Amino acid sequence: MLSVNVVHALIPDRSGHLDRTAIDKRPVSGRVQVSALGLDGDSQYDTKHHGGTDAAVYAYAGEDVAWWEETLGRSIAPGQFGENLTTEGLDVTGAVLGERWRVGTVELRVSGPRIPCATFQGWMGERRWVKRFTQRGAPGAYLQVPVEGELAVDDRIEVVHRPGHGVTVGDMFRALTGDKDQLVRVARVPDLSEKARDVVRRLLPP
Repeated sequence: MLSVNVVHALIPDRSGHLDRTAIDKRPVSGRVQVSALGLDGDSQYDTKHHGGTDAAVYAYAGEDVAWWEETLGRSIAPGQFGENLTTEGLDVTGAVLGERWRVGTVELRVSGPRIPCATFQGWMGERRWVKRFTQRGAPGAYLQVPVEGELAVDDRIEVVHRPGHGVTVGDMFRALTGDKDQLVRVARVPDLSEKARDVVRRLLPP
């Protein structure tokens, strides 16, 4: 991994949708305890839309960060996308729903994609950021924590289980952002988290 990140401080939400946000994540050193609700020292402020056991940890690929740096013409600090884990050498968008990763003594389970919001746009300070992030189609992955433990930046992420259905984080992202064919495909996946299944049911046409 490139970095392990937790909230630095609650800050005003530049979008005006919330009074504060916990999106300001910054790297920490040493071994970090990870429970079913996320990393020790981290928090989510808007708990209606973020966090909980289905989105306890958020991972974003360092390769996608590098793409954005080149596209935006600016540096992006580790954790600036609000991610807890900045990965390296792992296809996060191509991760299969229900896929399991072992990191240190922790086991993580891929539960779904991050959907960009106004708070994210305000934090990034980029015009049309939600639309641009959506068009790029590399949303990062939310993760459950079926096995608690500790991890550190030097730990390698090992994929220990990959379901055979083949529906990926990227597929689900497209489904939740307007692709009806993908939505029908995602609805058939047995490995959906309870929260994701509820969202898919609401979006499916009658």
